[in-house]
Amino acid sequence: MGVPFLSVLSLLSMPPILETNQTCKAGKMLTLPPIVTPRAFERLAEIGAAAQGKALRIAVEGGGCSGFQYEIDLDEPKADDLILEGAGEKVLIDAVSLPFLTQATIDFSEELIGARFVINNPNASSSCGCGTSFSI
Repeated sequence: MGVPFLSVLSLLSMPPILETNQTCKAGKMLTLPPIVTPRAFERLAEIGAAAQGKALRIAVEGGGCSGFQYEIDLDEPKADDLILEGAGEKVLIDAVSLPFLTQATIDFSEELIGARFVINNPNASSSCGCGTSFSI
């Protein structure tokens, strides 16, 4: 008895193992988490978030000029949070916000107009000029 052989053609015709927001057998949605850049974690370390017992919370709320808006704040972890860790720092995403942030990138940007955490969200169909409001 040998191991079954799969040809390249049969592998190519197989469905992907995991797609964004794919439903698993238990009926729950599988959501790919956002990515946090090293620069965002570095900035959290610079401001001493972990030393204060805090983490960066990214939440999505209804409102803003485009329908949804990001709420970005330092906060403490809660029971339903997804915790992304790096460089000794943490980023928190609550369960309600997570589907809106699937495959988003959380970064820190320093420009002439100021420095801020920014979110590059591939799920957003449009956003406003302030960068904190978006629509899906």
